Amino acid sequence: MEYVYAAMLLNAAGKDISEQSMTEVIKAAGLTPDEAKVKSVVESLKGVDIKSVIENAQSMQVAAAPGKAEAKAEGKKESKAEAKSEAKSEEEAAGGLAGLFG
Repeated sequence: MEYVYAAMLLNAAGKDISEQSMTEVIKAAGLTPDEAKVKSVVESLKGVDIKSVIENAQSMQVAAAPGKAEAKAEGKKESKAEAKSEAKSEEEAAGGLAGLFG
């Protein structure tokens, strides 16, 4: 992850993401960079607009939020009989564990 963070820091600072700059950032963090990983990350990020990727990732998280609210609403429709049977099974499970402690 430190390689991705280094790339994000360089991008935020408006610097070029190169092997040398990534190596310097990783060393500045007190880590020992792996040259192969640095090279791989730099090659993978060529032509990638990091700012755009981050913005799209953030918008995806926001779009997923309404689905959770719908799931909660469906969960509230649970019948009282189901709730009681679930409570009984929890009590039975807890009762079985009490025997372990004598």
